[in-house]
Amino acid sequence: MKIGICSALVSIVALINPSTGISQAPNGRHYLSQPLVTSIYTADPSAHVFNGKIYVYPSHDVPTDIPDDDLGSEYAMRDYRVLEMDHVGSHVNIGPVALDLKDVPWASKQLWAPDAAYRNNTYYLYFPARDKEGVFRIGVASSEHPEGPFKAEAEPIKGSFSIDPAVFTDADGQSYMYFGGIWGGQLENWTTGQFKEGTTTDLHQDDKAAIMPKVARLSADMKHFAEPPKDVVLLDEQGKPLLGGDHDRRFFEASWMFRRNGVYYFTYSTGDTHFLSYATGTNPEGPFQYRGHFLLPVQGWTTHHSIVEADGKWWLFYADTQLSNKNHLRNVKVTELHFNADGSIQTVDPFTSN
Repeated sequence: MKIGICSALVSIVALINPSTGISQAPNGRHYLSQPLVTSIYTADPSAHVFNGKIYVYPSHDVPTDIPDDDLGSEYAMRDYRVLEMDHVGSHVNIGPVALDLKDVPWASKQLWAPDAAYRNNTYYLYFPARDKEGVFRIGVASSEHPEGPFKAEAEPIKGSFSIDPAVFTDADGQSYMYFGGIWGGQLENWTTGQFKEGTTTDLHQDDKAAIMPKVARLSADMKHFAEPPKDVVLLDEQGKPLLGGDHDRRFFEASWMFRRNGVYYFTYSTGDTHFLSYATGTNPEGPFQYRGHFLLPVQGWTTHHSIVEADGKWWLFYADTQLSNKNHLRNVKVTELHFNADGSIQTVDPFTSN
């Protein structure tokens, strides 16, 4: 969740309509989609279909005077609210507080991008937060209801680190957690297997393999890792790992996994180049071959998403800064995702000329 302003977007200024809070698209273009809700700021949407309804588990952005920096300090989120809708296009209900920072015994601040899962007649909420020493860990909370409230475990998941948990359950019932983020997400601090102070952004090793996201199988109770985390290896067209200097393609944050027609799609954000990208493979733990971008840069710095099938269509949930024009105050959106006959994803432009 690194912050800053992409040089290509510096000149973009959103024009706010004071009566509605809805902004005109920059450079004379129009937004492809409108915010799902406007009464609160939401981002990093993890969408799921539970009980025939769509539930979205987003970050809950809040105003702050903390300046933007490369570590995402201005992202000071402290609780979660769940969005619920019968189908895409229907009324969106904002649930009450699903989990509050003060109710997480081990956490000190920054409830960043969450995800959710269902198993054992229980709903699980997975979330990153800084522990008392300022190190990002991943916690889990549970509830009998998809909207919560969720009760957090007393400790983070043993062996967890960094940010952006995303849980995928395969057809055989096995669940996996994908996670990690560089820069503010601290993933580069863990290259030795132990947290190492002092590294504040990436490794600056452009000619070597990029830092890869992580994956770990989950235990049957969905609260522990069943194995130590390992790399999700992302390969280029020659079958070699993507390089650290390949900022248009290498992993930055925002893992999301889905399966379609027997193919596993690992999707993610490139961060400082502001693309959503995807790679495909035949095994949920990889390796995955890079295929391309599927979302062009949105207004704002961060791009974090989810992809879900509902009502016979595939939907991309994402966020931008239409309502605020501030990097840390975002709004969740949704648009239909289309696939080509060969399984490739058609690229979405978040702006239109109409």
